[in-house]
Amino acid sequence: MKTIILSLFVVLITFSGFAQPKPEVSLKNVFDPKSKDVLVTAHRGDWRNTPENSIQALKNCIVMGVDIMELDLKKTKDGYLVVMHDQTIDRTTTGKGNVSDYTLSELKTFFLRSGSGHPTKHRIPTFTEVLAIAKDKIIIDVDKGYDYFPQVVKELREHGMIGQAIINVKGSTPLTIIEQEQGKIDDDIILMPIVDMKRTDAAQIIESYQPHKQTIIQANFSSDTLSILTHLGNLRASYGLWINSLWPEQNGGHDDDMAVEENKKDESWGWLVSHKANLIQTDRPKELIEYLKTKKLHN
Repeated sequence: MKTIILSLFVVLITFSGFAQPKPEVSLKNVFDPKSKDVLVTAHRGDWRNTPENSIQALKNCIVMGVDIMELDLKKTKDGYLVVMHDQTIDRTTTGKGNVSDYTLSELKTFFLRSGSGHPTKHRIPTFTEVLAIAKDKIIIDVDKGYDYFPQVVKELREHGMIGQAIINVKGSTPLTIIEQEQGKIDDDIILMPIVDMKRTDAAQIIESYQPHKQTIIQANFSSDTLSILTHLGNLRASYGLWINSLWPEQNGGHDDDMAVEENKKDESWGWLVSHKANLIQTDRPKELIEYLKTKKLHN
């Protein structure tokens, strides 16, 4: 009897080592100015290893430990939201023409192309299909989807994911204009205006979002010498701060290629973090996560 009890005790101890608590999929720390966490966003998913904006790109991000997958939406002829960056399907699929020229069933007959342009076995996913997989696993950033704002919100609510998604709005547009177009924005919707920081009215545009407490500012700047950037970190008192490391014209030259190809990670990603970015969108998610972990900025 003692042997059986001892064996059970050993089994329980062994399995308890594997029962790690599941990280919470949440954006709440984004709005905490004291939080040191930096969230990593994969641009169009893991497109280097599988077709952009695909289900597999999403699954790869989840396995990789990416916090957010950025995606784009278009609407089919019969009213479905599908995950697609371009107006046409020419570049990314085996088909030709506008997304809006096809029904969903017609679009599903085409295959997605890899980053090198070769056909794969992957199909164009619907927004609903992505949400079903992403729920409780990864945050979704809806970039090109403002034209379908009410439907995006409706589908997020239906999947119980309104707090697990960011919705981008029209670039450099004050909240007053957004609400003229969409009506009063519900308090629980997480908005992200994209602000060109070289605009003379950039500060006023940002200030207009003060009434909406769940706002992330995506700051774009082609030069890192803009005077407004000296106050960039102050935005964290009221907003989340998102900076793209994709291309140099979005971050004053502190981009992914500098980090990876030139091996200047501190001068690239480190510079963004030093300016208080707590969300970084990248085409190098694996490498960025590894870098942030060494700095104890990513779980």
